[in-house]
Amino acid sequence: MENVVLVIHLILAPALIGMVLMQRSEGGGLGIGGGGGGANGARAGSTAMGKATWILAIGFICTSIALTIIAAEKSAGASVVDRLFDAPVVEEGVVAPDLGEGLLPPSADETPLVPAGE
Repeated sequence: MENVVLVIHLILAPALIGMVLMQRSEGGGLGIGGGGGGANGARAGSTAMGKATWILAIGFICTSIALTIIAAEKSAGASVVDRLFDAPVVEEGVVAPDLGEGLLPPSADETPLVPAGE
């Protein structure tokens, strides 16, 4: 289910971006500059592209909320801080494995595997 919602979300995102970029700029950002509204200041009627933008925006918001709800259900109600306290306790005398073996460069007191002259 999560994958289906995610695919729909990923399709809606570029479609919404493209739809917004294709719209005609009406100018006058934040109401500055007049904008040709005339004396009455009435808004122009909505276009088909404007309605499609609203539909895509509503779909994008709905899929965002759905993905958030799905992720919250998968987290099993535990935060990262709660998981720290549930971590297994290491018993005394037990040595943890060295996970960095072979990944780090040799220290100064170790001899290199390949002689420096070659």
